[in-house]
Amino acid sequence: MLFVLYRRVLVVLLLAGAVTGCAPYFHQPFTVEKARLGADVQGNVLLRRLPEPKERIVAAVYKFRDQTGQYKPSQNGASFSTAITQGGTSILLRALEESHWFNPIERENLGNLLNERKIIRSSRAEYQEMTGQRQPALPSLLFAGIILEGGIISYDANIITGGAGLRYFGAGASGQYRQDRVTVYLRAISTSTGEILKTVYTSKTILSQQVDASLFRFVNFKRLLETETGFTYNEPTEMAVKEAIEKSVEALVYEGIQEQLWAPRNDADRNGAAVAGYLQEKRENLDIDVLGRVQRDRRGRLSIGLSGATVRYNGDYSRPQVRGGGELTVRYQARNPKFAGGIGLGRFELGAGDFYRETFNYLELSGQYRLFPRDRFTPYLALGGGVASRSSQAAVGSLLGHIMGGVGVEVLPTDRLGLSLSADHHYYLTDRLDQLTLGKYNDSYWAVRAGITFYFGRPSFKSSPAAKPAQRVP
Repeated sequence: MLFVLYRRVLVVLLLAGAVTGCAPYFHQPFTVEKARLGADVQGNVLLRRLPEPKERIVAAVYKFRDQTGQYKPSQNGASFSTAITQGGTSILLRALEESHWFNPIERENLGNLLNERKIIRSSRAEYQEMTGQRQPALPSLLFAGIILEGGIISYDANIITGGAGLRYFGAGASGQYRQDRVTVYLRAISTSTGEILKTVYTSKTILSQQVDASLFRFVNFKRLLETETGFTYNEPTEMAVKEAIEKSVEALVYEGIQEQLWAPRNDADRNGAAVAGYLQEKRENLDIDVLGRVQRDRRGRLSIGLSGATVRYNGDYSRPQVRGGGELTVRYQARNPKFAGGIGLGRFELGAGDFYRETFNYLELSGQYRLFPRDRFTPYLALGGGVASRSSQAAVGSLLGHIMGGVGVEVLPTDRLGLSLSADHHYYLTDRLDQLTLGKYNDSYWAVRAGITFYFGRPSFKSSPAAKPAQRVP
């Protein structure tokens, strides 16, 4: 019965995960689409929300290209197609234009521009010679206050891969995912001094998904039903590069405002909501690891937990029953957030058939090892020992020693509240737990617990260093 229930729950969870992640399946292209404007990502919206500049900065970009030299990964042999777009300069120039902080000037194909200006001068000179009418001279080219350099310096493939699947009696479904990452560096250089004014660094992940489902079953004698469906989704690499470059331009503007390299039109915008939001994001970024997980101390050093349990007796009597129990635990976390020690006071009941039922009280010392102590969700291991006594007997001689081991998971809805689910095994150092001595193994019991934990104390947050003022760009 439990196996059937477990199987149904697993099927429901798998189908729910497949449905929530298969949005592309319901948007399959069945007709030819016309050309349209390029899709704008979230970064473009953030660029347009930048505060107005006091004056635009003339910026030159000579090249901003792929510096990884990587080719697109292929399972069928060598591929000579590059993994990243080679048009980074064009993407950056558009981002500079959309920000309204820069006046980008042409430098990537400067030779073409100079040749065209020579043609114009030659044509005007010929026309002046033929007609005798004086022609105006060409205006001089703009010179840049800053030069923007850098490029796409990293493309990490398969930083996270995984999947899940289930098949039962010819029916099954599976899903796989892969995550890549592209990294962009952008620096601003003063053309008057050659000083590197500021360097920013951004990254963007690229997601690939594959989901498929199939059915292979005989519905009747000599009648076979076979069907399959699925989809594969690959986030466009060019869109990821575009978003990373636009984010770097946004960061460069805010960093320049903070270090007084350039100024917004309104002085109030120096400490406005947009700048405050960027600084908050920058502070939070100090606690984010390479996988995008927020890593910071969340749990207070002192905690009080209350849990309820279902207990299954494992002893000398037959027909073991599942009974109830509860525990109150106080834990203290040392400097290392992975380890915590605690003391627990609890009560449980054991039963077997119609002839054995007994209630126990216990005191237990335990240690807890958290695998991901800085995450909201973490598995953990528990190990400890203690003594138990029968509730009907208070004599010291009735104390029964035991050792305990268990595993569990904990999730934090908030930094002060934890919800946990665990399973543990209590093995007694005597075979007299049920007052019956049979067999060669001591008495024990299994317990499955669901608990709630309250943490006390303020988690420690990292603080970002104060920015040093710099000279303004001429």
